[in-house]
Amino acid sequence: MKLVDSHSHLFLEDFQSDLPQVMMRAREAGVTHIFMPNIDSTTIEPMLKVCSEYKGYCFPMIGLHPTSVDAGYEKELAVVAGHLAMPDGYVAIGEIGMDLYWDKTYLEEQQIVFERQVRWALEYGLPVVIHCREAFDYIYDILKPYKTSSLRGIFHSFTGTREEAFRMLEFSNFFIGINGVVTFKKSGLPEVLQNIPLERIVLETDSPYLTPVPNRGKRNESANVKDTLLKVAEIYGNSPEEIGRITSENALKVFGMLK
Repeated sequence: MKLVDSHSHLFLEDFQSDLPQVMMRAREAGVTHIFMPNIDSTTIEPMLKVCSEYKGYCFPMIGLHPTSVDAGYEKELAVVAGHLAMPDGYVAIGEIGMDLYWDKTYLEEQQIVFERQVRWALEYGLPVVIHCREAFDYIYDILKPYKTSSLRGIFHSFTGTREEAFRMLEFSNFFIGINGVVTFKKSGLPEVLQNIPLERIVLETDSPYLTPVPNRGKRNESANVKDTLLKVAEIYGNSPEEIGRITSENALKVFGMLK
């Protein structure tokens, strides 16, 4: 079985003590590619280090995460711009978006930062990986003018309603990222997914967060994408092998590795 983890933070300190074992378990689970979203200027170096050590297996993105946006956002964006101008092999601009769950202080700044990075994605021909928390309408409104453009990407960690899923699917070059949340007892995602074509789904872990059942409460890692796969296979009434093949192709397509 082949699997792709389209969103994993294996470069964080949580994995410092046993990264080789984490990678080995991912390979044993059938994971063929791991895509790594950046957070801010403090995470670029550790992310690139892991991607260098596991070249051809782990692939870096560059971007400024909304929870790292504050009054000094221009400095952080300058770092992103500098890396985009270098041939570092970034496969996407991410993780970007808006997060109003904890704090709305920098709402306007988050909008500016998100839109600027969307424009860079178009300029460099890269996909975007979007983080959205309590900010769906803001993100939709910023993206709306780009609906008929070549912009492509992933709505990462989707946990929205059926209506929101349909609005996301209006963007024909976008996929919806599904992770361990779909396995949670109170998750509404199984019902929502029944209305979403499998051709628009990618799988992810968001390691070390959002560990799927049966390991919920423990640190998440890329191998656990298999547990999410099994739940998605159950929802779609399809074999895990077929779900793995389709979602992996979707992910490789959006990251420009499969035409």
